Amino acid sequence: MRNLLLLVLLAIGLSLAALPRLERSFLTKTSDRENATLRIATESLRGALSRSEALPALLAERPILTELLHDPENVGLLPFANEQLRQTALTLDLADIYVMDAKGLTIAASNYRREDSFVGRSFAFRPYFTDALTEGRGRFHALGLTSGQRGYYFAAPIIDETEILGVVAVKILLHGFEETWRNGDNTILVTDPNNVIFLSDREEWHFNTLGPVADGVLAAIDATRQYPLERIRTLDVEHETVAPEVDLLRIRGQTGPEEYLSNVGLIAAAGWRVWVLTPTGPAIAQARQVLALLILLSLFTGLVAALFLQRRARALEHQAQQRIYQETLIDRVAERTADLNTANRQLLQEVEERRATEDQLRRTQSELVQAGKLAALGQMSAGLSHEFNQPLAAVKAYAENALTFMDRGRQAEARSNMGLILQMADRMASISRHLRNFARRPQEKIGPVPLFPVLEDALSLMDNRLSAVGARVNIDRPPGEVFIMGGQVRLQQVLVNLLANALDAMEDQSDPEINIQVGTRETGGWLVELRDHGEGLTDDTLAQLFDPFFTTKSPGKGLGLGLSISYNIVRDFGGALTARNHPEGGAVFSLELEDAGDAAKDHGEVAAE
Repeated sequence: MRNLLLLVLLAIGLSLAALPRLERSFLTKTSDRENATLRIATESLRGALSRSEALPALLAERPILTELLHDPENVGLLPFANEQLRQTALTLDLADIYVMDAKGLTIAASNYRREDSFVGRSFAFRPYFTDALTEGRGRFHALGLTSGQRGYYFAAPIIDETEILGVVAVKILLHGFEETWRNGDNTILVTDPNNVIFLSDREEWHFNTLGPVADGVLAAIDATRQYPLERIRTLDVEHETVAPEVDLLRIRGQTGPEEYLSNVGLIAAAGWRVWVLTPTGPAIAQARQVLALLILLSLFTGLVAALFLQRRARALEHQAQQRIYQETLIDRVAERTADLNTANRQLLQEVEERRATEDQLRRTQSELVQAGKLAALGQMSAGLSHEFNQPLAAVKAYAENALTFMDRGRQAEARSNMGLILQMADRMASISRHLRNFARRPQEKIGPVPLFPVLEDALSLMDNRLSAVGARVNIDRPPGEVFIMGGQVRLQQVLVNLLANALDAMEDQSDPEINIQVGTRETGGWLVELRDHGEGLTDDTLAQLFDPFFTTKSPGKGLGLGLSISYNIVRDFGGALTARNHPEGGAVFSLELEDAGDAAKDHGEVAAE
């Protein structure tokens, strides 16, 4: 009995002496097993980052973003760009996509519909923005200032030839990994290069650090607004090595110390460390179970083997599930990439169709301008016939008189008649030159044009009609020549149109009067105002005055295209054509034209189309 007691005591003593070794052994095995969990967590995060890394560079190649940054105030282009970013974000399952100009101001964003939209906000302080401008790409992780969501940002510059116009950035959310981690037996966390916990299934540890923060780190975090400084706390952590490549982590919290096995992996591209913290309690309990099994010998051997095999099978099953999950994600990314390529091809096709439509509209406008001029020539044909017949009759009379004088030897009187014939020929040549310049097709080039010679040509073309009704034209102009940006023939067409409309408005008056005033605009450029003394324009007429085919004239006197064509011609010059009623009666048409400035001096002579 005594020997049995000694054997029992010896067995208990040996078992107790072997307990620390057993605990280290089980902690080592647990650490090795959890390396698989570490690989899964690390590869999942690395895969999520790598799938989104190339997206900004692809998005930066979209022509619409380049056009938007060239013209951020384009109200027709901005909604289309916003909606396209929103659709892309939905298709690729991204949190946000947004475009910033070279100063960091957000011009367009996929979240433009939300109250916390990025549009109008500046992110110039974010490193991903500055890195994208200086290094060609940027990446950063931080707590979103607007959304309050943690995310990872990728950015790339938007380049037009060699000019950097701005930056496009994408944001992905990673909280889905935390939700997955909460379903496991481990505590998983991710720390950045400053030891700040960025991701963890333990929400109370967010933005805490696993060690002291180096000098200047808090200032850098505050400058980039990466994390809220008030939430940064240093956890009370103690490290201990219990075996080669097996580290123990003790964290003292409000509820007491917690002890974990730590497995650490590295994601070099992001500068992250992934920590898989496994509670030591189960491993130590297993060691004590083994101790009990040793005492109870073979009775519990089978149970220990079954438990070990069961846990091993669970780990293998978990790996298989993660492998299937990764393959599914790869298939989804490939599918969404194909959708994106299809959308890009459709977009390119739409751009080509729009360009073809614009070319067709431009050609149609040119034909309408020519038709309007020919119609105006038709309306002036009767007066022009009189203008030619009168000098021809005078030439005939002078020629007959000259012959008579020559027969009588009166050479001086004959020479005088010849001089008068030359004057009549010059007058007809001048009329012919005005008609030829008016009727020819203008070129597309726009350049410096002297305003007053064009105005004089227009008045010459209208001289017969003005004289026929006894109209007076009063011109108030500044001294010297005025050069504007436009085309000589098209500007002449506009002025002829306005003069003809003014005469039509006063056709019932016995003493019609037209006032033309030339002056400068407050915003720069020149303003030509042409006022008639007719009945003025009604509100309905003002509302649709420049619409094609709108006319207040009786049938057969106009197609309603003159003012519409004139409006588009002036707009092509970079100016504007408006109409209003004068307080003292009559209508006033205002022609706003750009000043040619130094371009007129470089020309050296009058520009003609």
